[in-house]
Amino acid sequence: MQISSRFTIGLHILTAIDTFQNEYKVTSDFLAGSIQTNPVVVRRILGQLKNAGLIESSQGVAGITIPKPLEEISFYDVYAAIEPVEEGDLFRFHDSPNPDCPVGRNIHTLLDGKLREIQNAMEEKMRQYTLADLHDGLDGLLREEG
Repeated sequence: MQISSRFTIGLHILTAIDTFQNEYKVTSDFLAGSIQTNPVVVRRILGQLKNAGLIESSQGVAGITIPKPLEEISFYDVYAAIEPVEEGDLFRFHDSPNPDCPVGRNIHTLLDGKLREIQNAMEEKMRQYTLADLHDGLDGLLREEG
């Protein structure tokens, strides 16, 4: 299992919007330059972020903005917007374990609760970090560079 790079690209997008929205018109092309990826990838993720209410966009001068305080947008919010999990389960189970095998017929009983606990722990940890943490962290790094 691996969470795709779309999640970290989403965090990169939101951090760049926060950082540059008062200096530049933030567009998908602008963001693609920061991420060094195709603008189509950025537009797809922007659509997911917009559908989740994490960004707003306008054709006018403003470009893309973040409509909520940074403290109110957690890593989990971004994850849920970009990496929706099938039927709410992070771990995908193989379809038909052999019911005639003692492992096959019992593997769900052995793993289901444990995998749910692992997912819950990861999601809870993601809820503890917000875009404000990224904002503050970047400010600190830029001061050190400066």
